[in-house]
Amino acid sequence: MTVYFIGAGPGDPELITVKGQRLIRSCPVILYAGSLVPEAVIGGNSAEQVINTAELHLGEIVELLRQAHQRGQDVARVHSGDPSLYGAIGEQIRELRALSIPFEIIPGVTATAACAALLESELTLPGIAQTVILTRYGTTSPMPEGEQLHDLARHRATMAIHLGVRQLPAIVAELLPHYGADCPIAVIHRASWPDQDWVLGTLADIEAKVAARGFRRTALILVGRVLDPGAFAESALYDAAHHHLYRRSTD
Repeated sequence: MTVYFIGAGPGDPELITVKGQRLIRSCPVILYAGSLVPEAVIGGNSAEQVINTAELHLGEIVELLRQAHQRGQDVARVHSGDPSLYGAIGEQIRELRALSIPFEIIPGVTATAACAALLESELTLPGIAQTVILTRYGTTSPMPEGEQLHDLARHRATMAIHLGVRQLPAIVAELLPHYGADCPIAVIHRASWPDQDWVLGTLADIEAKVAARGFRRTALILVGRVLDPGAFAESALYDAAHHHLYRRSTD
């Protein structure tokens, strides 16, 4: 018996790995985060139990996993996006280890990747940004020392900010001194879901644009100069003059 932590992707039922889909269809027990994982993702299964864990606390979830283990049944524990990012799987894994219940993690497509695809953007561009920072805005749970938004903003890297749309004015205030008022920023609501929506602006005008759309939750913030479709240096990878192991220079 194994508990499979499966990344369901950002929402589109087709943005899930073949392995993840196969396990969802074959496991006799499915536990899924119903507030973030659409039912279409878990469709087509032959499970004996399908449980929405949105209203359950950790102890109740672990008890369901323990019961499945006693019955010798594999469990598909389905999380949104990639379970290693803000998936709260660490505390579940700790409990499973204490109970000697085997588990495996199946990666998934991240919300950041889905948002970049929607915006038709590359998050790393030569001469603009070669680093992507994935973070969240600390409110109810404090951020560790050195990970406050203004600390990270000093790098001026491409940044993906989770769980922050309600604090957008505070986020903008912390980013402005480092990125500048003309820096592009996008707020994407429910990327890859049927009701997906987004706004693209600058740090100077994004608050008004988001307020007009009414985004209040389930949105990701992307900020960085890579979102500007203007000039940037071309990479060496496809440069005709660049020689590497698989291609000789044409010069």
